[in-house]
Amino acid sequence: VRVVPTAPDAPAAALRSFDGLQVDTDSMEVRVHGRLVPLTPTELRLLLEFTAAPGIVLERSTLLERVWDYEWGADTRVVDVHVQRLRAKIGAERIETVRGFGYKLRRPA
Repeated sequence: VRVVPTAPDAPAAALRSFDGLQVDTDSMEVRVHGRLVPLTPTELRLLLEFTAAPGIVLERSTLLERVWDYEWGADTRVVDVHVQRLRAKIGAERIETVRGFGYKLRRPA
């Protein structure tokens, strides 16, 4: 994660970059190889969780709590469905399933 200024006199934008994936946390825009990718608010919140902890496994229950504000052991299938939709938009290879635990954002090789 790095902060990249947008212009010499402009304030710094919080830009999270991962191998062609860029998430601007100020403008809440996502780009894949320079192309703007429209995400739903839920997909964006999910991606923000992943980019805040690259390489760290996030359990489904943790994602339910942080993204959906659920504090009980609800059906975690909702997480799986939204991860699948997010993968379709940003590239399936970017989010890895850790069987029996949850998901993680793959760090660039």
